[in-house]
Amino acid sequence: MKRHTALILTLIAASIALFFVLNLVLGSVAIPLQSIVHILFGTGEESEVWRNIVWKSRVPQSLTALVAGAGLAVSGLQMQTVFRNPLAGPSVLGISSGASLGVALVILLSGSVGGVALSKLGYIGELALTIAATVGSLSVMALIVFVSQKVRGSVTLLIIGVMIGYVANAIIGMLKYFSVEEDIRAYVIWGLGSFARVSGNQMTLFVAIMAVLLPLSLLLIKTLNLLLLGEGYARNLGLNIKRARLSVISCAGLLTAIVTAYCGPVIFLGLAVPHLCRGLLRTSDHRILMPASILTGASLALVCNLIARMPGFEGALPVNSVTALIGAPIVVYVLFSKRRNEVNE
Repeated sequence: MKRHTALILTLIAASIALFFVLNLVLGSVAIPLQSIVHILFGTGEESEVWRNIVWKSRVPQSLTALVAGAGLAVSGLQMQTVFRNPLAGPSVLGISSGASLGVALVILLSGSVGGVALSKLGYIGELALTIAATVGSLSVMALIVFVSQKVRGSVTLLIIGVMIGYVANAIIGMLKYFSVEEDIRAYVIWGLGSFARVSGNQMTLFVAIMAVLLPLSLLLIKTLNLLLLGEGYARNLGLNIKRARLSVISCAGLLTAIVTAYCGPVIFLGLAVPHLCRGLLRTSDHRILMPASILTGASLALVCNLIARMPGFEGALPVNSVTALIGAPIVVYVLFSKRRNEVNE
């Protein structure tokens, strides 16, 4: 079993390197691998156009997809464990809806109240969207953390999170009704999710934040394994259930908030990756599942980004469409395989 696990983790890690390189090479403009190496290491005399494509577009997109996929996968794994619900994902507590509400308030009100559509402001508009999404998602997360101290059951907290999402979506619906068409279009495009939105200093900050949060999430492995045993057993083993639940929800919520702020509400990765890892590794031990989810989430996000901007497409496909098309069949296959194995046993 250990050899099987080590082999799978090695293959997933190797796939990350492969898909990262393919993200740099493939696109609407095909750049030879040798030229990519020269551009990355500053050797050779490749054209300025190729250099700009690699450094200003493909490298930021690839790094953003890598860390965003890893963050969403870890968040989904933590949510599914703490709520003991296989359908739980990063957006289950309404944090993504909070980010969407923050962006909606900025985009949909900018044209109606200010007279200038935010979509026309370029970099300033993108920065405003990131700040609005961050404030919205962190505000909802703070509310969820406060509520988690007041309620005892995880199911109650889950229902409250879903209700927060409904309220946020209701407000967004009213804002759409009174908004101009151009602002609605800009909001819809943001809601489709994209790894291409982050560049320059924003990308550096995003990757740096995630490089801190992902290792910190590994500190919760023991807590998550204890929660798997059930609250009664975990409490008998000395675990403070309320504090443990708060820590896991805060970590998962913060990961979701940061990714949503920078990339938009990217769906399905957080739900699909934990199931995929459990099916491949045949274990519920978070000492294995957590690093596996980080690697698999990164690899799957790179695949989705690659497909979204494959040659032949005008511009790029919505990331959310690609993640669902790829992730749904994988999860269904894994679940059926698991069911078949249980029947055979």
